[in-house]
Amino acid sequence: RSVAIQHKLVDIPNERSSHINPIPKGGGLAIVITWYIGISILFYLKYVESSLYFALLSGIFLAIISLIDDLINLRPLIRLVIQIVTAIIAFAFLKGINPVSVSGLEIKAWFILFPIAIIGIVWFINLFNFLDGIDGYASLEAITIATIMFVFTGSVINLILIACVFGFLYWNWPKAKIFMGDIGSTQLGFILIVLGIYFHNTSELSIIHWIMLSSLFWFDATLTLIRRLINKEKLSVAHRKHAYQRAVQSGLTHQNTILFS
Repeated sequence: RSVAIQHKLVDIPNERSSHINPIPKGGGLAIVITWYIGISILFYLKYVESSLYFALLSGIFLAIISLIDDLINLRPLIRLVIQIVTAIIAFAFLKGINPVSVSGLEIKAWFILFPIAIIGIVWFINLFNFLDGIDGYASLEAITIATIMFVFTGSVINLILIACVFGFLYWNWPKAKIFMGDIGSTQLGFILIVLGIYFHNTSELSIIHWIMLSSLFWFDATLTLIRRLINKEKLSVAHRKHAYQRAVQSGLTHQNTILFS
C-alpha cells in the first residue's frame, strides 16, 4: 500500500466505480506472491501433484500482464491473447478434462470439451475482474469457494488460497484501504477454475457442482453481458449494471452487500 501511494498507483473513480475517492491498487500482488510461494512449498513437500502445480504456475504469465495493465492500461486484445495462451498452457498441464455428465448425458468428445474449457477459463478470469467492484466482494467469494472445495476434497491447497486471500481481505474490508487490481482479480479467477477442473479430473468434485458453487459470479457477469449485447452497448465502456452494483446503488452498504450475497 505504501509503495502504491508513493508511485501514485491509485484507482481513480469512473462511471463503473462504487467508490468516491482515489484508492491505492495493486494489492493483489501480495496474494500472488504468497500464493506461488505457498504452492511451491506444497509441491516440494509432495502435497501437490506436478500436473496441478505447473498448471497453476502458468498463471505467472497472467499475473505479469495483469500487473502491467494495472500500471499502464494495456489494449484489451493484448490481455485477451495472454489469457488465452495461459488457459491453453494450464489446460495442457491438466491433461484436458474428463467426460462431463449433464442430466444423464455424458459429453466425451474433446472437440467439444476443449473449446468450452478454454472459453470457460478465459471467461472466468475476466468475470472475476468484472465483479471486483466493491470492497471485499471478490475476496470473500474466493474464500467461500475455496472453503467449500476444501470440505469436499480435503486438499490443503485450498487452505493456502484461503490464507493468502484472508491476509489481503484485512486491508480490503469496507472501507477498503487498498484494492487488489487486475493482478489480483484475474489471478483469483484463474486459480479457482483451474482447481475446479483438476478436482473434476480427480473425481473429488464434479465440474457441474463447481459451476453451481461459483454461480453467484458467473451468472451475474453473463446475464449483464447478454443484456448489454441486446441493448447494443459498447462493451469496452465502463458501467454499473451488475447486480452487486445495483444493490449498492439502491442503498445497501458494501459490507451488507457482500454478506447478504
